[in-house]
Amino acid sequence: MDLAALACRRGVQFRMESTVMSGTPVLSAIREGLAGARVVTVRGILNATANYILTRMAGGLDYPAALNEAQARGYAEPDPSDDVEGHDVVAKARILAAVAFGQTIALDQVVGRGISGITSDAVQEAVRNARRLKLVATVRPLSVGTSPAPVPLEVRVEPLALPLADPLSRIDGVMNGLTIETDTVREITIIGPGAGPEQAGQGAFADLVSVLRTA
Repeated sequence: MDLAALACRRGVQFRMESTVMSGTPVLSAIREGLAGARVVTVRGILNATANYILTRMAGGLDYPAALNEAQARGYAEPDPSDDVEGHDVVAKARILAAVAFGQTIALDQVVGRGISGITSDAVQEAVRNARRLKLVATVRPLSVGTSPAPVPLEVRVEPLALPLADPLSRIDGVMNGLTIETDTVREITIIGPGAGPEQAGQGAFADLVSVLRTA
């Protein structure tokens, strides 16, 4: 938000499409596609590594085997801490708070928990109960009001057992997804790849095109 405020004072644009879901256009969807709508909640699966591991655990692997497979396939870094401990998703949740709600959220304001402590039993229990365990980022106001003043936000990153009726429960492997609830179009879900050099390049290119069109 500091950079966005600086850009505003200088009369220039600050865009960062690739920072959340890479080239999948979620930030522009919030800023331009949902212009005039009031965002009520955003929830997302925003880390390909964690989602791949949980998907493979739902298929029967334990955590070490799923992590080893993710590393062998290039989906996880040799040190996967940022992904499996939820740090990467926390950063993206803070970006969503800034874009969707115009608020700067400090790191210590986020309730964050990763997937490294998730057991096979917990994943399989969710499967038996027609649910899927996913690492979910949630950003929403703590209360609903009509005052123009900003309402404090709740920002959480945590594993949740989602019912199969939830569109996020069906996002598997390295795919990402973001569900946006607003006062006008109600709820929409955007699904797409969340990482990759071509995808990140697309996000950066889209930002450049947007800047040129509005220059």
